[in-house]
Amino acid sequence: MSRVSDVKELIAGRAAAELRDGDVVNLGIGIPTLIPSFLNGRRVHLHSESGLLGVGPPASPEETDLNLVDAGRQPVTVTPGASSFSSVDAFAMIRGGHIDVTVLGALQVSRRGDLASWMVPGRDVLGVGGAMDLVVGAKKVIVATTHRDSSGRSKLVPECTYPLTAENEVDVIVTELAVFDVQDGELVLRELQPGVTKDEVAAATDAPFTSAI
Repeated sequence: MSRVSDVKELIAGRAAAELRDGDVVNLGIGIPTLIPSFLNGRRVHLHSESGLLGVGPPASPEETDLNLVDAGRQPVTVTPGASSFSSVDAFAMIRGGHIDVTVLGALQVSRRGDLASWMVPGRDVLGVGGAMDLVVGAKKVIVATTHRDSSGRSKLVPECTYPLTAENEVDVIVTELAVFDVQDGELVLRELQPGVTKDEVAAATDAPFTSAI
């Protein structure tokens, strides 16, 4: 993939394949917001901590309603039967264990499934948002992220060196190179992205992992 958008779409499309009919899913900002375009008819109920259930694809300029925004404050559409409610109720759904899956980005993920997603020391704080609640409250946590950061460093690391969002909560990691599961405190390579080899994944990954393929 030569263009950044292609890489992001590849990741979002593969992450979308992890979702099942009937799932209630919360999408983080960045790459996860592309997932609605890759659901291919599956009936997934998209939840936003801004107070929406039934979020649709991003809104075109003609469709924009500033009362309908996702967690990143970007205008979205809604699906038939969608509902709106307060942010308090949205977080009650999260904390009450009613979210089946959350998909979010990452700055680092450790071999044990620790997640760092909100702050790089010495830089402007990105903000936690609802991530700390989501990764603990959701039944399944999927990280959809580029394999390396903007400096070329692996985001999959033995131990996170950035402030943590949560410990031991990540279940699946999807990058432009591969799909990993976190099982019994270790990373397990489940799938290679098209055209990628195990050697390429190993060279790009600082964290130790085993392979199921």
